[in-house]
Amino acid sequence: MAAVQWHSRERRYQAELQSSRLECVPVEFGDYHPLKAITVTDAKSRRGARKGSTSSSSSSSSSVALDPLSSMLDGTDPLSMFAAASAVEVPSLPHSSSAGDLGRKKREEEVVGTDFEPWSAKRGEILARFTTTEKLSINLFMGTDKAKAPSPGSSAVSEKVRTRLEELDDQEEGSQRELLNLSQQEYANRIEELNQSLKEAWATDQKVKALKIVIQCSKLLSDTSVIQFYPSKFVLITDILDTFGRLVYDRISSMCSADSQTLPDSFTAADVNDTAKETCLNWFFKIASIRELIPRLYVEAAILKCNRFLNKTGIQETLPRLTAMIRGIGDPLVAVYARAYLCRVGMEVAPQLKDSLNRNFFDLLSTFRQIHGDSVQNQLVLQHVEIPQYLTLYSPAIHWILQCVAYRAPDPLLTEMMERCKKLGNNALLLNSVMWAFRAEFVAARATDFIGMIKDCDEAGFPKHLLFGSLGRSLACADPPEAERLTILNEAWKVITKIRGPQDYIHCAEIWVEFTCRHFTKREVNTVLADIIKHLTPDRAFEDAYPLLQSVIQKILTYFHDFSVLFSMERFLPFLDMFQKDGVRVAVCRTIMEVFIKHQLEPTRDPVILNALLHVCKAMHDSVNAMTLEDEKRSLSLLISGFIRMVWFGRDFEQQLSFCVEARATFCNLEPLLVQLIHTVNQLAMETRRMMRGNHSRKTAAFVRACAAYSFITIPSLSSIFCRLSLYLLSGQVALANQCLSQADAFFKAAVSLLPEVPRTISVEGKSRSSESLLLDFINNFFAMLLVVPDHPEHGVLYLVRGVLNMVQDYTWEDNGDAKVKVYISALPLLAAMSQETYLYSIPKVDSNETLYGGDPKFLTEIDKLCETLISQVLDYLKTLGREENTVRRQGSLSFSLFSSLLAHGDLRNNKLNQLAVNLWNLNHKHGCSDTRTSVRTLEYIKQQAQQPGMAHIGDMVQRLTLQSRT
Repeated sequence: MAAVQWHSRERRYQAELQSSRLECVPVEFGDYHPLKAITVTDAKSRRGARKGSTSSSSSSSSSVALDPLSSMLDGTDPLSMFAAASAVEVPSLPHSSSAGDLGRKKREEEVVGTDFEPWSAKRGEILARFTTTEKLSINLFMGTDKAKAPSPGSSAVSEKVRTRLEELDDQEEGSQRELLNLSQQEYANRIEELNQSLKEAWATDQKVKALKIVIQCSKLLSDTSVIQFYPSKFVLITDILDTFGRLVYDRISSMCSADSQTLPDSFTAADVNDTAKETCLNWFFKIASIRELIPRLYVEAAILKCNRFLNKTGIQETLPRLTAMIRGIGDPLVAVYARAYLCRVGMEVAPQLKDSLNRNFFDLLSTFRQIHGDSVQNQLVLQHVEIPQYLTLYSPAIHWILQCVAYRAPDPLLTEMMERCKKLGNNALLLNSVMWAFRAEFVAARATDFIGMIKDCDEAGFPKHLLFGSLGRSLACADPPEAERLTILNEAWKVITKIRGPQDYIHCAEIWVEFTCRHFTKREVNTVLADIIKHLTPDRAFEDAYPLLQSVIQKILTYFHDFSVLFSMERFLPFLDMFQKDGVRVAVCRTIMEVFIKHQLEPTRDPVILNALLHVCKAMHDSVNAMTLEDEKRSLSLLISGFIRMVWFGRDFEQQLSFCVEARATFCNLEPLLVQLIHTVNQLAMETRRMMRGNHSRKTAAFVRACAAYSFITIPSLSSIFCRLSLYLLSGQVALANQCLSQADAFFKAAVSLLPEVPRTISVEGKSRSSESLLLDFINNFFAMLLVVPDHPEHGVLYLVRGVLNMVQDYTWEDNGDAKVKVYISALPLLAAMSQETYLYSIPKVDSNETLYGGDPKFLTEIDKLCETLISQVLDYLKTLGREENTVRRQGSLSFSLFSSLLAHGDLRNNKLNQLAVNLWNLNHKHGCSDTRTSVRTLEYIKQQAQQPGMAHIGDMVQRLTLQSRT
């Protein structure tokens, strides 16, 4: 290839811009408008029109394709039609249809909805709450092998039925084996084993064995020897009963669908075949033969749903009978849980039968006097159980019964229940369950009445603070009358503040915090916080109440989004100081910052907010250590960065800079925060420039230099080298825009001196990646900036460009990589732009080299020499690539890149440079490595340029390139 003689092409940027713009076509505002909906005329509708008639649509519109978006503007799309149909008011229906609607509404009311809390939601809570450390026992009844003589009246009974009845008798009268000294977990495991045995026996068609397991499990519910464990035992045993009831029902249902036609959900007894009915009756007969009351009651309740197979009113008749049977249970605790199970089954199979639910509740009221009877009191003395602890055992069962009774019940019924509670002397246990189960709106509307009833309750049996806690839960969901709210709060807090135990106190106070925040101002909330601090500070009681204290913070932040109001509470920060455990403290601080970032929409300079949030953010920052995960660091950095972005002192720029200085010292362990602070200071400098409209005074000039000094000092403390490089470049641009030439020069020199330290690989998300592409991107961005950076008078011509190129020359690039040559090629457009009389862009009030040198021939000669050196380096490298077969494609790609630079920026009137461009084109096409589409478009561009004034010299080159492309 010929020797290189470079000279940059003279560019006229404005003329090139004008020539490259698209042709503008004026819009005729008549029948045509580019945003007007397209109208399509149906050919069929026009065919029948009068021959001389005219159409409102243009003749050309019928030939235009239908626009799918515009065609939907008339509301015919599915979403618009659906919205329109929803908005149309439904007209009144005839009388017959109205009757159907009433029937449908009645059926909907009979079905338990999603607003009813299911038993499964309470199961886990009961098992976790009612535990014991005492040893438990299970009586396992084992059958005997002795033969039984038939009874006199059994001749009419079939042999199959007689055999099964004898097996059941054998089950009840046989020997028994007792498992003693079981822990609570071992007891639960044994019950689960019985549940699995039940399923296995059923699967192997051992129905009688399955029934035996259910009977012996049901008998366990009569045992109250470890009374504090009874609610959990009830949960475990009823799980087995539920399994048994489901198996029996599915078995009979499958017999009805033997002909491959399943029963509908709304089937009647008429749809059930005789075989299924006989099997169902057989089950009820076997259960009726159980001698003991409790197992007979529970097992029949478990299969209550099966009454649907026998007759229409079976369930309706059976529920009252089972309700009456429970009256025969002497132990009030056993009886109340039997009623709870019957109500649970009743709500599942026949929720419309409210009378049975009500009767269970009223029977429950009549048995409350038994609690204070001698038998119960003697049992409690033997087991060393106090009355308050004993009464809490009733809570799950009574809560459930009342929930079933109160579900969608009218207010008169609930009022009647309240009156009956009053007649019992305001039994605290019952009143507590009423407030739990009744609708929150009902309780809130009568909150004053409930407070009066709570005052009349006996403190010894059931603590009043539990009653106020239940009342507070209802008031957190519904609002009492406005005129009564302050009275309610005062009456409640009189009781709450007198609670002695810290744990009992905070459990109740946490509930009432929401009511206070919801209806009152910061004054009342501050008083509540002061009272909490007073109760929990002695003996560091707050250490055992962190979850509840966190809940208090959550509730306050839910209702107070104005942080100037929040932090003006005198006791809020002392309340935060109670969170002294690191993990809990950080979690609370995160919660506060998340709410601040979400709800603080405007920047703030309020000193109260800033001091408080600096305290909060410092707590999060100081929790970072060597063991902190990167995700945790990233999360904390985002929260604190959100706070920094919301701090703005308006025109007091010096105060803003002082805040950034303080924040840098406070948050030095989190690099993303230092990056955010650098961006904030750079933004501050640009805001100063905007305010001064680019004409700095002595004071503002000193201030922007101080901003540059802040960034220059902070950037070296960052560990990410690419982060440092990008911030050096950005900060240098900001300094240059503010006419701080020496500061900008320092930034750019620091960036150049940092380039040799760039590692060849970096870690990205835990994986090692090559840094070459990132380095190339930065150098290209840096080149773009160097166009407007004036040369330093003491460092010679193009000293920054030469510094980058020297770094590229000495840098250890990847083997078999072309990055260094790509940098050389990228430098050619920069040098060509520097040789122009007028630069493509400039910075106001900054004299670039175009002004400093003014087209000086020595300056242009230096540029040309440097370009010739770069091209020679590239050509030498292309020669080395041509010696190996596997590098041909890389050679073709680089040759085309150099060709493009020569074409765009070189003066091709120079024959040698012109010939070099042709040779590079030929080299690109020599081995068939070129992209045909790119080549065609490039030739089209060159042909267009050849037609421009002063570009006739490339016409000959076009012919040679075209010839090469064809060959």
